[in-house]
Amino acid sequence: MTSSKVPALRARIERFPIAGSFTISRGAKTEAVTVVAEVRRDGLTGRGECVPYPRYGETPEAALAAIQAMQDAVAGGLTRQALQSAMPLGAARNALDCALIDLEAKAAGLRAWGLLDRPVPGERTTAYTISLGTPEAMAAATARAAHRPLLKIKLGGDGDDARIAAVRKAAPESELIVDANEAWTEANLEYNLAACDAAGVTLVEQPLPAGKDDALARIKRPLAVCADESVHDRSSLAPLRARYDAVNIKLDKTGGLTEALAMADAAQALGFEIMIGCMVATSLSMAPAMLVTPQARFVDLDGPLLLARDRDHGLRYDDSLVYPPDSSLWG
Repeated sequence: MTSSKVPALRARIERFPIAGSFTISRGAKTEAVTVVAEVRRDGLTGRGECVPYPRYGETPEAALAAIQAMQDAVAGGLTRQALQSAMPLGAARNALDCALIDLEAKAAGLRAWGLLDRPVPGERTTAYTISLGTPEAMAAATARAAHRPLLKIKLGGDGDDARIAAVRKAAPESELIVDANEAWTEANLEYNLAACDAAGVTLVEQPLPAGKDDALARIKRPLAVCADESVHDRSSLAPLRARYDAVNIKLDKTGGLTEALAMADAAQALGFEIMIGCMVATSLSMAPAMLVTPQARFVDLDGPLLLARDRDHGLRYDDSLVYPPDSSLWG
């Protein structure tokens, strides 16, 4: 018989329908496919959730298998510190890292921020995403969200000047950030940046493909540019200083909250502004990311707002305000 003092690891794939569809330059989807890791010990359960990203060669099935392959290590007392070298960075490690933190906090009778000696997160304004579409469709979607103070606009290449102009007309008071998802080219980079600047955009995220973004160091950038696909963990920060003004930290990229917090500290030391971002996922993915929000200039944790339904005990959203998690959800 297995002792309750021996940690037991379980993992599964879960699916949550998206309200409508979510469209970026790489395509559209109608459901969020997540992988959940659970570590149980002494009657307590720690949970973590990830969203494997095909852009990085990840699939839900492969992430599930990678987590399940850690069963013996977890039973042997794997710590989150040892996890950092036991698994490569990526979505699978994120789910297990967050599960271990959740369990450790419960066992210690602490909230996760107390356990990790981080500032207590407060409520923050999150961006709300407007999917890529025609200028008319994006303007209509923006008009419905124009009361929100911060909007994130998905762009995709040709015609982006018309899209951003239409969005700005539909939401004259909102702060706008733009995500091109690597869809621009050197040929249209300066033109599109100028169009965003003319529309009063605050920040442009990942305009050029990762690894092909040297042009950003050769031009005068009229507004702040943020790295997303070009940055993953601390090791990728220093080479980006000449090209980017900000970095988007996502727990699925860093491989968990442990590295995300260390990366936020390192990014600040290098002078980068910080965005804490997310994939389309449930509140279980957003909850650990809330611990990075005290260091973030931009908070983009709207994943649950894009779903037709969230999981039980989800984060509290009051319009665009998102609040720290209750312990019944995570941490």
